[in-house]
Amino acid sequence: MFFEKPFHDLTFEDVVQFCKRRVPEGKQLDYKYLIPKNHEKFAKVIASFANALGGILIIGVQDDKNDQPRPPFLGIPYHEKLRNTIEDIIQVYIDPIVFVDINICVDKTGERMFVLVQIPQSNLTPHLVGKSKRAYIRTGQSSRPEMIVHPEKLPWLLDHRKKSERLRHILYDKAESHFENYLKTRTVSAAGEVVSTLAILPLYPDEPLTNYKKIPPFIAQSSTHTSYGTMADPELPLQPVQDGAAVISNRRGIYKMTEFNAYGLVMNKQIASTEELVNGHTASTLRLEELAQNMVLFFATARKFLDKLNAGGPLYFRLKMNNTRARRALFATHQATVLEDYLRLDRTLSLNELQTDLPRIVEDLLHETAWSLGLQVPPEELDRLLRQLLGEIKP
Repeated sequence: MFFEKPFHDLTFEDVVQFCKRRVPEGKQLDYKYLIPKNHEKFAKVIASFANALGGILIIGVQDDKNDQPRPPFLGIPYHEKLRNTIEDIIQVYIDPIVFVDINICVDKTGERMFVLVQIPQSNLTPHLVGKSKRAYIRTGQSSRPEMIVHPEKLPWLLDHRKKSERLRHILYDKAESHFENYLKTRTVSAAGEVVSTLAILPLYPDEPLTNYKKIPPFIAQSSTHTSYGTMADPELPLQPVQDGAAVISNRRGIYKMTEFNAYGLVMNKQIASTEELVNGHTASTLRLEELAQNMVLFFATARKFLDKLNAGGPLYFRLKMNNTRARRALFATHQATVLEDYLRLDRTLSLNELQTDLPRIVEDLLHETAWSLGLQVPPEELDRLLRQLLGEIKP
């Protein structure tokens, strides 16, 4: 949003250089030299960001009459318990709790620091502050940076969320159409085939998180390679699209496209059904092992890409497969005939969950996918497969 690096890679010197740019406070940026003695006032700032667009709070910087950072940029004396203080204030004064990211940036001497607090746009609004249970939104106005609104009357917020939801649908539908258009250029039809879709993007997209020109190097840096496959292989053709680019593959006759968008969308689409010989008969087949491989590769790639975009706030994930009825689903020695016409799973996730809790996320999705396809797979068999697949993925 404001920095070029991932949030947790930022250093003391990065903050100094940012302050030298004299970026003024606004709807998504606030400076504080110290945490106010009135902790409720500090909580109000955090809640107002969460209720609006999200934002970043930089502690250790004084601002001038123009709301710009005022030199010298020396930070504040190092205090090892400041992180705990911030977390305690949030727990005591904000309901429901806002989950923030905190980065303590210490100088080379270890004596001074800046504290960065990244507040995500929340899907649990309104976050109420103090005993009076007041709701605030961040306005960006210097005279009234936080404005009180009645918790039952958040017209600006609700209207903004509706616009963001419409934008999310537009981004999703546009990416889906790109795969269909690609198949048409190859005179290939997906009619009657099972097309698998994995997609993740901000729940409330608002504006591009980066310039589209930076997307190609970000894709190359996010590519994930394992013994069982590669997601977004840098050696494959890169197709520019509006606000992003797509990596295209038709190796071994498997048509696949993975699109990356400046708004934070990552979508993988591919034809997932294959003709196989089952019990002496040719059948259109879905293999759970292959779906699991693709899912692991997708999440590993998406979290690296979203980290480079500093994507804060809730993320919307969807798994979708169409034309599944009467397909043969296979996993090891287990098989079933699919009764569902299509499969769709939706989740609200966060970048932090993708970075710290990926095994649980994939296990949950894969188990529900297997069940929906008619497969009753023992949990220990799925667990064994996932340990093998995730074992090749770097944290």
